[in-house]
Amino acid sequence: MDKAQKIAFVKELSETLSGVESIVVAHYAGTTVSELEELRVAMRGEGGYVQVAKNRLAKIAFDGTPYTNLEEFMQGPTILAMGTDVVSAAKVAQKFADDHKSFEIIGGAMGETKLDVAGVEALSKMPSLDELRAKLMGTLTAPATQLVRTINEPGTCLVRVLDAKSKAA
Repeated sequence: MDKAQKIAFVKELSETLSGVESIVVAHYAGTTVSELEELRVAMRGEGGYVQVAKNRLAKIAFDGTPYTNLEEFMQGPTILAMGTDVVSAAKVAQKFADDHKSFEIIGGAMGETKLDVAGVEALSKMPSLDELRAKLMGTLTAPATQLVRTINEPGTCLVRVLDAKSKAA
């Protein structure tokens, strides 16, 4: 990589970092190219990105972003899993790490909050934004559904009584 390519790479990575909500840093030594492609596909499916970066260039790209606290994790062969949703990167990376023993999560960040391995694992178990919205909608519609059932019940009971009387006669 010549100097112009390095500058372009750092600029592109900085722009990508400005649009993500969370990052997971992992060691990928021993993981095959096809396995990493699985990770990329899974991450793209969640609207995220996966980037293998030279540690020195990644540290430069972290400057001016909330992710400067990740510099200590940038040692050895590292990969960045970045998610546009707060929990998506952690969910995908944790599932991939569970399925592939050579992929080892070493930390991450959620905005300016630095996460250790346990923090990434805890974040991966949290519901996504879509799941939270669905639960909220279910909670909000439950009283209305119950009200409709309560209003309809007297009429339904009357119909059942009349039906039973007509069958008995």
